[in-house]
Amino acid sequence: MVHLLRRLGSHWKRSLLDSLLFQISPATAASPSYQLLSFLKQCSNLKHLHQTHCFMLSRGLDQDKILLSRFIDACSSLGFSHYCLSIFTRHKNPPDIYLFNTIIKALSNSEFSILSIRIYNRILACGLRFDSYSLPFALKAVVRLLAIHVGRQIHSQAIGTGLVCDVHVVTALIQMYSSFGCISEARQLFDGACFRDVAFWNAMVAGYAKLGDVDNARHLFERMPERNVISWTAVISGYAQMDRPNEAISMFRRMQLEEVEPDEIAMLASLSACAQLGALELGEWIHNYIDKHGLSKIVPLNNALIDMYAKSGKIEKALQVFKNMKHKSIITWTSMIDGLASHGLGRETFEMFSCMERNRIKPNEITFMAILSACNHVGWVEMGRWFFKNMGTKYGIHPKIEHYGCMIDLLGRAGFLQEAQELVEGMPFEANAPIWGSLLAAARIHGDAELGERALQHLIKVEPHNSGNYTLLSNIYATQSKWNEAGIVRKVMRDTGVKKMPGGSCIEVNSEVHEFVADDKSHLQSERIYEVLWKINLQSKMDMHVQMEHVEMLESNKESGHILNSICA
Repeated sequence: MVHLLRRLGSHWKRSLLDSLLFQISPATAASPSYQLLSFLKQCSNLKHLHQTHCFMLSRGLDQDKILLSRFIDACSSLGFSHYCLSIFTRHKNPPDIYLFNTIIKALSNSEFSILSIRIYNRILACGLRFDSYSLPFALKAVVRLLAIHVGRQIHSQAIGTGLVCDVHVVTALIQMYSSFGCISEARQLFDGACFRDVAFWNAMVAGYAKLGDVDNARHLFERMPERNVISWTAVISGYAQMDRPNEAISMFRRMQLEEVEPDEIAMLASLSACAQLGALELGEWIHNYIDKHGLSKIVPLNNALIDMYAKSGKIEKALQVFKNMKHKSIITWTSMIDGLASHGLGRETFEMFSCMERNRIKPNEITFMAILSACNHVGWVEMGRWFFKNMGTKYGIHPKIEHYGCMIDLLGRAGFLQEAQELVEGMPFEANAPIWGSLLAAARIHGDAELGERALQHLIKVEPHNSGNYTLLSNIYATQSKWNEAGIVRKVMRDTGVKKMPGGSCIEVNSEVHEFVADDKSHLQSERIYEVLWKINLQSKMDMHVQMEHVEMLESNKESGHILNSICA
């Protein structure tokens, strides 16, 4: 049987081996090859792999390159790349192309990715030829190594060997060029291809989406002759990544209408969009879908649900999801801490942090952002100082500019303006717009025009067209009756062409999110909306008028009573 398999092409071997060895007959079940494959399916840790390896060696099965490849593949799937490498290097017989491809694939996305390229380069030296699997596996290592020059060399080899006509190779090249931001080269390959399958289209759509060019991704998506869940997910994720949650949710709803089952990534992206918009109804639908399809054990989905419920104002539901989770990651704890902090629940936030420490979960940078944010919400300056000081000394985390920003905002809001300015001057970073914005806001709260002027001078350099900064300083002057200075700020806005950004809001009705901007008439039902608004406004004025008349009548009666009393007296 083994001799027969060796005469066949390398990539037919695996399927034939499966079909031949997985027959449930007593003779087949008793064969060492079948037993080995059965053991590999049951391996879940390094000890199991060692035992299975001993079984292979004792029966000489390691000399069969197909079985050895299957073993290396099993090691790789469990994350033991070092063991894969050890087995391959100790193998005495010259590898065939199938064994080469297996080890290149195993190492391509590991800490040994550089070795996968070196092994790839040995293929020609061994008198073998690349096939349509060798190049895609090697290109994965190229992306991990950020070695585009190597990717270009592999592209040249694909042209030289004629493999550039293979759809799998071209798909891998498109993914590689897209990963490096070379979208024009990826598109050139896409446009020049004769044969296109759905994976090929997906690679180009995902390439655009990951680079933030969602409009081109959507344009290609609409042209696709056939789509799968990956196609939909690429566009939905692209919209969510670019802070275009309305389009992300719209695409998710369209996917539902076309009866495409969402995958984990599509649900994660959609939950992120729901969190941005507060689209609670759709978020709850996704939650029900997760429970119905037995996906509630997937930690990232639960993390996204916690974030969505917290940002949609349902902190109790977020806590319920958190408590029902058997396995919690640092992201789980941090999401819950952040949710509690954003709701102003300072005491509960610190209790959750203490609980996390008792569970021996080490906090990360984002955890401290949430903790400092909680201190900010509650106004606990001393607690904020303690955490900020102990980040490095106790937890080994050096504060980043975002942590400094949180601390400066906390001090500024609490009125410690001098300390906030000293922290800005002493931090190892150049202050950015959010930090100067915090100081400007603190100056507005506490009426410090001098600090406000200084902050605005810096903000004009980094974000000259942000109207909110000018408005804050103008308001500082106005509260101090410095009308001349307030007028000068408004004049500077006009002279430099800075326009005040209109306010906006959104509301979810019948699971659809509607977004509105001040003086906006682009909504399909804007005439009806303004008509209802006019009626509400008129009714409010009438009610106010009636109320005023009633008050005047009462005052008149009270006055008449006083007069009568004085007369009678």
